[in-house]
Amino acid sequence: MSPALASATCESVADGASGVRFRNPWPEILQRAQGALLGLAVGDALGGPVEFLTRSEVRARHGELCDMVGGGWLALRAGQVTDDTQMAACIARSIDASGWSPTDVAERFAGWLKSRPLDVGATCRRGIRRYIVHGTVHGSPNPGDAGNGAAMRMAPVAIATLGDDSLLERWSLDQAHITHHHPLSDAACLLVGRLVHRACRGEPLSTLRRIALETVGRFPTMQFEPYRGQSSAYVVDTMQTVLHHLFATTNFETCLIRTVNVGGDADTTGAIAGTIAGAYYGLRAIPRRWMRKLDRTLREELLGLAERLAARSPLARSLGVEP
Repeated sequence: MSPALASATCESVADGASGVRFRNPWPEILQRAQGALLGLAVGDALGGPVEFLTRSEVRARHGELCDMVGGGWLALRAGQVTDDTQMAACIARSIDASGWSPTDVAERFAGWLKSRPLDVGATCRRGIRRYIVHGTVHGSPNPGDAGNGAAMRMAPVAIATLGDDSLLERWSLDQAHITHHHPLSDAACLLVGRLVHRACRGEPLSTLRRIALETVGRFPTMQFEPYRGQSSAYVVDTMQTVLHHLFATTNFETCLIRTVNVGGDADTTGAIAGTIAGAYYGLRAIPRRWMRKLDRTLREELLGLAERLAARSPLARSLGVEP
């Protein structure tokens, strides 16, 4: 177990003036932030092998998929992540190195695309190629940009902006518009970020549900109850799948299993569900058998990135946490 993981426990500290001990919330916030970033990777790796399968095809091949099995159309190794985690890692590394710079994020996306990754969404590829050719960080509004490729990579933005909703909104749209510029994509990005913010603060599931329903009120097409069972790359289908299973389950493992077993764009629904559920249930709730399947170097890097991003957030500063 990494030092970062081992240190993610609640502590009490003493007020120097009064000697009264009070609960220090930071260790719990930190392990929830780490849960969000590692939850993304775990959900991505769990869902990747059943991407593009129907629910009945998943059942025929795996029964109920509960473990990281590898395979699928990308012939993944067990525990191997895809573009969801890779693009989120680009953002996390950028914030860690440069603070907030959409140009630096776009440059990292470009470098990633040039490395010929195993999988790249069509809208992400188009946006990154626009940046490479024209140098424009933000694309114009496009009716074809209502995919889930911007929402899937929200974890590092949410962690780094903890405690500041206006900063979350600006950074979310900055990163989204590099590849996706559509009101539904924007709404999904902001919703994922807001849910992670509240979850990291330890807010109850009822509060997260209320926030989700506020977004549904503005975008009725995102209504997730009754659940229609669609899990495509269309961001509405993605968010309906994620929200339904987030609020219909009571632990991280069940939430992720039920989400990816729907099939469809399962790596991305798994990544987004893992982000939110990881923030809500915390790092300790992620099954160790899944964590062990992730590439060790990537796992340790994500733990460290989450810790450093959280430590430089407005919430950390308000609590006197040293970056």
